Amino acid sequence: MSLPELHNCVLDHVAIAVKSIAKAKNIYEDLGLKFSPHIEEVREQKVLTAFASIDENAHVELLEPTSPESAIYKFIESKGEGIHHLCFKVPDVTNKTKELTEKGYKFIYPEPRIGAGGCLVNFMHPKSTGGVLIELSQKPVEEK
Repeated sequence: MSLPELHNCVLDHVAIAVKSIAKAKNIYEDLGLKFSPHIEEVREQKVLTAFASIDENAHVELLEPTSPESAIYKFIESKGEGIHHLCFKVPDVTNKTKELTEKGYKFIYPEPRIGAGGCLVNFMHPKSTGGVLIELSQKPVEEK
């Protein structure tokens, strides 16, 4: 799915750190959302992910740590379960990373990397975004 004509940035998902996807998804299913039956392991991030569509663009993403070394595990240990980050789809995450770096924003990774669903991603550091971890995501070429 391509980005809407008038927007070069749309909400892709709200990521929620959870101890158990199986338990947490019941809350959102009770609200009326339907999760994909596919739970993806993102080994580099040491997490399991599950997605439920909200509308034609946005999703809820549940993140369950698979290791105590996972950033999500550490997040839950220090802050508890809850909203971890906001993700926005952009047409070109590499160019957007460069553009925002030039404007003074800090990023977690020096260069974008592959995330869940094969998307190219990078994270804006919360110290440069008013305390909010923001993920920029570019869909794989076949889904643009």
